[in-house]
Amino acid sequence: MTKTITEPARELPVLLETDVIVVGGGTTGPLAAISAARQGRRVVLIERFGSLGGNLTLGLNTKPSGALVGGLPLELWNLARQVGGAGDDYMAVVKTGGVKIASPCDPETMKILLTRLCADAGVQILFETVVSTPVKAGAAVTGVIVENKAGRQFIGGQVVIDCSADADVATRAGAPFVMGGGGEGQVMQPVSMYFTMDRVDLVRLADWARTTDDVPARAIPDTVEGLAYGLWLTGFNRSLKQWQRDTGVELQRDNITLKTADGRMYVNATRVVGVDVFSPVAFTNAVLECYRQIEGVARYLRERIPGFENARIEQIAPVLGVRETRHVVGEYTLSGPDALEGHHFEDSIAADVSALDIHDPKGADVDFQGLRPYEIPYRCLVPKGVEQLLVAGRCISADHAAHARSRNMPACMATGQAAGIAAAVAVEKGVTVRQVPVAEVQARLRRLGMPLFGHEVKGAVTEPA
Repeated sequence: MTKTITEPARELPVLLETDVIVVGGGTTGPLAAISAARQGRRVVLIERFGSLGGNLTLGLNTKPSGALVGGLPLELWNLARQVGGAGDDYMAVVKTGGVKIASPCDPETMKILLTRLCADAGVQILFETVVSTPVKAGAAVTGVIVENKAGRQFIGGQVVIDCSADADVATRAGAPFVMGGGGEGQVMQPVSMYFTMDRVDLVRLADWARTTDDVPARAIPDTVEGLAYGLWLTGFNRSLKQWQRDTGVELQRDNITLKTADGRMYVNATRVVGVDVFSPVAFTNAVLECYRQIEGVARYLRERIPGFENARIEQIAPVLGVRETRHVVGEYTLSGPDALEGHHFEDSIAADVSALDIHDPKGADVDFQGLRPYEIPYRCLVPKGVEQLLVAGRCISADHAAHARSRNMPACMATGQAAGIAAAVAVEKGVTVRQVPVAEVQARLRRLGMPLFGHEVKGAVTEPA
């Protein structure tokens, strides 16, 4: 039996009253906040770290697994390109043909751009602030309790958007959810941790990669200049297994993904399966295991891969990359067939072309495929049983199979954008988010240049030759 204590009741000061509260300043939240603020609403964005972007920036992920097809996500990437913080889209060769991918960004540039766009739109950012719990009146969420250096305070709002990735606000407000794949064992994609390496000879690496069959998924630029943002290599399975046999070092992942951003090498090669990220002890143990694997992977690259002979570990992400936890149960649950086959929805708020990106929960190889565009209905953002709350990002209402696409950054940014506009429309028209006229949300998204239906997106994938 767990020991407990009784926390004394106390009155809390009201820090702010606003129209829209966005919880989480990762990949999703800033787009929700900017979108709502640009519609003329007062917006507060609450972030537990001291910068925006989450896994995109702090997590060193840097690259959407797919193209950015319009709206604020594309605007953001074009701004990064203008200041040298991102490259051109490229067509990566994968087993299903080709998939168009937005180039990686420079994470430090992206931190600045996200913060600037929020400030320009009038968003009030609260850094180093954690949301403890939502406050409700009946079934409706009326605000959140936060904690920071100033203590425990209340922020009131007419609509709350949960962009926490783990559905922290929604589930604490009573929204139903499914953990991972559901059922016994709660199967979820594994966690990872990115790191970077410097002193890599990119020309030597690219020349070698063109001649090997151990890197089946790739994008290799034709020019030296293109290597700065356009080199993407996935594979190394055969040589990685041989190196482990030769050295006795055991890793948990069969393959490695390398990509460049501003000439720096980003390495995605760690994996820990079966982690309960809601257990502080299990979470910490996963971080420690990732550190052990990072040392091993860096050694493998130096010893076996041309171009890495003089390379060293430069930076390790200060956050663990979590791919999957809670899926909120919404008014509609996006299914595997919906996402893989591209089913049509009249209330779609985004056409997404994210790749199918599955890291096997049991530790097998990564399944990365380019597929036809699919649609995300507004109902996936509306949790059952709770009012005045929207969810966006990887915790939307989607099953384990659909999540392999909807968890990726283009989808997260698109659902954030749509949730921000829907929240603004709800406040403007004095209706609940469940009663929002979706046609109005769609009209405003179209004015931003966001395609809503799959047939409106062209050239995102190619069939195998």
